[in-house]
Amino acid sequence: MFELKPIRRESIPAALEKARHYRLLNEPMQAESICLDILEVEPGHQDALITLLLALTDQFERTLSEPFQRACALLPRLKDPYHRAYYDGLICERRAKAHLRQGTPGAGHLAYAWFRQAMERYEAAEPLSPEGNDDAILRWNTCARIIMRHPEVRPEPEYPRPAMLE
Repeated sequence: MFELKPIRRESIPAALEKARHYRLLNEPMQAESICLDILEVEPGHQDALITLLLALTDQFERTLSEPFQRACALLPRLKDPYHRAYYDGLICERRAKAHLRQGTPGAGHLAYAWFRQAMERYEAAEPLSPEGNDDAILRWNTCARIIMRHPEVRPEPEYPRPAMLE
């Protein structure tokens, strides 16, 4: 097919800025491609991994399964335990929002489950956060407010199970 052309190591800072810019322009696939180019040259580049993860979550509105799996697969490559917990929460939160926007039957229940998972991840990240960084708390509060403002975002009701006959 095609053999991709590698970028030069010294171009990584500018390439990373371009990836962030394309995310802001709502062009996550372009940002993803740039991050993949950076990671070919420097596989452990933490900022590129985080930007790639974010670019993948930006794609949840269009398609959910494949970008979700790829974003989750990036988590073990993040060296900082705080970043692993925080971005795990962010992946769950963005998945919850995608379900909520779909508005299909049962979407509120799915969104609730994913918001609660996000909140658990943010709670795990909170004690690991750097001094002066309350991002995990801010995101937890956002999830809580969304749940409180949207009556359709609630746990799936539990139905009693019929008794088993002996």
